Amino acid sequence: MQQWSESNEQWLSEFLDMPHGAPSQDVYLAVFGALDPEAFQAVFRAWAHVLSLRLQASGQGKHLAIDGKTSRRSFDTASGAKALHTVSAWLSEAGLVVGQVKTEEKSNEIKAIPELLRLLDLRGTTVTIDAMGCQTSIAQTIVDGGGNYLLPVKDNQPTLSDEIQFCFSEADDCRLRATDEQPRPQLERFQEVDKGHGRLEVRTVEICRDLEWITTSNRWTGLNFVARVVRERTVLTSDKTSTETAYYIGSDPTDTAEAVADSIRRHWQVENQLHWVLDVAFREDEARHRAKNAAANIVGAS
Repeated sequence: MQQWSESNEQWLSEFLDMPHGAPSQDVYLAVFGALDPEAFQAVFRAWAHVLSLRLQASGQGKHLAIDGKTSRRSFDTASGAKALHTVSAWLSEAGLVVGQVKTEEKSNEIKAIPELLRLLDLRGTTVTIDAMGCQTSIAQTIVDGGGNYLLPVKDNQPTLSDEIQFCFSEADDCRLRATDEQPRPQLERFQEVDKGHGRLEVRTVEICRDLEWITTSNRWTGLNFVARVVRERTVLTSDKTSTETAYYIGSDPTDTAEAVADSIRRHWQVENQLHWVLDVAFREDEARHRAKNAAANIVGAS
């Protein structure tokens, strides 16, 4: 193994015309520390933009997942620098980050997300974000950019959440209605079953386009439907079943219940294929590269 390593180093040195051998870690860190993060990100975004346009031209590149991540050991107590938190745009079809902005802490994601969205070409793209991104201003930014949104609704939008739940409860109520009552909401449904890792999961996605039940719908630019997702998981060894229900709003009039289910699944790629890989394979959370611009540029290069 030692002989293989030395021969490769010699080949690399000759190939790159490096008489003193391949650069050490310190050299790379010095380069990353010296680069201007904003200039580096601008070049990266330009390259990613060209790639995303090619994917869209080939019928791909239609889904962007937005999510934030903290590089936990990038803080510097001596200088008072906080841990670096970044918000990334993940192009799920390509498995690639096409844009990224940094913020000082997670609570500032609401401000960072519109900034990131305005840097991207959103035309013909569905954008998914976690519940923190369910904001009228963010929905407006996505629609202004020519994209569509699919956003989970939780307690940060209490009125909207209550109205969506009431809408679906009325849809579930099969009683005969009086002539002066509002007709029961009509649903489009898609169901899929997965079995693996010792459990059986049944996911049911239903969408309702009858927005008369949503009195606050006019606050959400382009709102076209509301959705309910019911996940029923059964652990096969114990036969124990748990049920989880989530609610969403979406703007794409061409979306079917099956398309909504696909976009929701794709959103989790940003966790499983980006953040998990950075933490486990690249051990990003353990990195202590803090000198100058090293932390920001290494995160940007990831």
